[in-house]
Amino acid sequence: LNKARDAFYSCLEKECDKKPTEIASVGLLYPIECKQSRDQFVKQCRSSWVKHFDRQYCQNKRVQRLLDDKGTRRGPLLLPQPYTFKPTSSFS
Repeated sequence: LNKARDAFYSCLEKECDKKPTEIASVGLLYPIECKQSRDQFVKQCRSSWVKHFDRQYCQNKRVQRLLDDKGTRRGPLLLPQPYTFKPTSSFS
């Protein structure tokens, strides 16, 4: 179970420069390169857990991104708007 999950998330890390075109749960986007590991993960894991891990991953990423921004920008840290992915506008 954890192997499938870890495979998917490490794929996300590895392919982070690829354009994410696939939509997971909770607004998480991932590149087609990770679709196979995603399918395995979804198949082997209860959907409530899949959502839980996706949400956790998104939160960790957001924190990481805030920390990255903090390191590169001077001045007050403005929190980004709450994440809302609108796939329709970005892939038109």
